[in-house]
Amino acid sequence: MPVRKASVSAKDVAARAGVSRAAVSRTFTPGASVSEETRSKVIAAAEALGYQVNQLARGLISRKTGIVAVVGADLATPYRSELLRALTERLQAVGRVAILINTDRSDRSVDMALQTAIRYRAEAAIVLSGMPDKSISDLCHRNGLRLVLINRDDAHSGSIQIRLNDAEAARLALTSFLRAGCRTLAVATSNAGTPSLVAREEGFLAEAHRSGLSVTCERFGPTGYESGLALGERLLVLPERPDAIFCTTDLIACGVMDAARHRFSLSIPDNLSVIGFDDIPQASWDSYQLTTFRQPIEEIASSAVDWLAEEEGDGEVRVIHLTAPMSWRQSVRGGNGK
Repeated sequence: MPVRKASVSAKDVAARAGVSRAAVSRTFTPGASVSEETRSKVIAAAEALGYQVNQLARGLISRKTGIVAVVGADLATPYRSELLRALTERLQAVGRVAILINTDRSDRSVDMALQTAIRYRAEAAIVLSGMPDKSISDLCHRNGLRLVLINRDDAHSGSIQIRLNDAEAARLALTSFLRAGCRTLAVATSNAGTPSLVAREEGFLAEAHRSGLSVTCERFGPTGYESGLALGERLLVLPERPDAIFCTTDLIACGVMDAARHRFSLSIPDNLSVIGFDDIPQASWDSYQLTTFRQPIEEIASSAVDWLAEEEGDGEVRVIHLTAPMSWRQSVRGGNGK
């Protein structure tokens, strides 16, 4: 069998450069004091030997590993995959390393993921799905694991919450339907029961109640396209068929629209107006041209990473509220929101 070649160590670099081991360490430590002559010798020796700094080992010594765990479920959905892209790009740009922990939708799986992050000496965790238990949150805080909670609604020490104007957006959706002349209203949502989905549903229902209107609300399955198809079939066979449906995500909206057109031969927006939420790439496709609310993905990512770049605070909870602006297309009668 071939003998595995030992990796090049800092001691090897020091010997070749004719300097101390400490000088090699200072050369590869940002901001450390080292003369230009010594730096040049060390860099030349490192390049000749093919030396690479073991950042993980260095991080374990300094307790600054640069590792950030990203915890989430449904990672293949368009919104989540775009958010992951933005988060990992920004983390890499500031010298952090993201490790992805794929969970189911349960809070228990999130607790297990955070314990894994602690064992791998992650400095922080960005939680996209589920809510950590209070005891797990306290454990994270004691171990120096900072938490970024995106579209979650529980307060945890040493964390930042990044939340959207979900209820306000839903109220705007209701107002937009009324301006378009729609009066038989419905909400299509999943059984996921996440804080953001609940806020959208409740915001729409509350605004309808203030306007003296009743709303049919249907919930079904996971948050996906197939659920939208099923929800469309349920709503569009009602004796008093809706002329407007607010869908709590774009994937649900796409399913509802396809059910309306292909299974009931309805025209959108002539027979049915639809509004979604997320502004995924498919929303702008010619097949949908969906009016929706845009998730401010770049702002979410920058808010999360900027907070992580700060020095650790006193454990207080910070809340950042972002706005999801409306993207007007052709799935609502009138089509311009005016």
